[in-house]
Amino acid sequence: MPHPRKMSLTPDLVALCFRKVENLGYGNDWIPLTEAEQDAIAQRLFAECGEEPLWVFAYGSLIWKPTFEHVEDRRATAIGWHRSFCMELTAWRGTPGQPGLMMALDRGGRCDGVAFRLPDDTRLDDLIKMVRREIIFQEDLDMVRWVHVRTEAGKVRALVFWAGPKHGDGISLKLPLERVAFVLARACGYAGSCAEYLYNTVSHLEALGIRDRNLWRLQQLVAEEIVQAYGTPPKAA
Repeated sequence: MPHPRKMSLTPDLVALCFRKVENLGYGNDWIPLTEAEQDAIAQRLFAECGEEPLWVFAYGSLIWKPTFEHVEDRRATAIGWHRSFCMELTAWRGTPGQPGLMMALDRGGRCDGVAFRLPDDTRLDDLIKMVRREIIFQEDLDMVRWVHVRTEAGKVRALVFWAGPKHGDGISLKLPLERVAFVLARACGYAGSCAEYLYNTVSHLEALGIRDRNLWRLQQLVAEEIVQAYGTPPKAA
């Protein structure tokens, strides 16, 4: 496994991006799902899983902040997908006045991440919890899907959230890295900053020996944008 490289984006730089922001919600442009509708989605996924093990493919925050217990994890590669900061955030890690960007999986390329196998006896409860966390609005429904991922022990079918966004309101596919960096360096919401999200993702990928060329370049660009926007961090006394 490669040794982690020294990142340009540091905790001190990330700290400069933090602002205390009130949770104002998502506004009236999105149609929320009821818990009954979310549970029906979880029941459908449970049925689609059948007798197979339930695997979840993590490519971003689920790597460093999983919301479920797991009994096995494997390095995994999703062919035909790549990470993309393409989903606009007007809450969570952004505001209506200064929207942020969240990662999703876009078509094309390859994405190295982690596949987690969930316990067989709690899979329905786990699916309900995941759906209630990830699939909040009707507009989110078509971005949860099954994908086949490669692992050292063979292919597995895994559930993935936020994959296959289409052009539309709040979706900006194939943005230049320089534009993404400008946004990530400045956006912050009640859950924290986009720079923090990027830092946590890249640092955990590095710790696992997973090298994402675009994300590595992006963290360098974001570090430069933070210095340009806020200056350098104060030196410790």
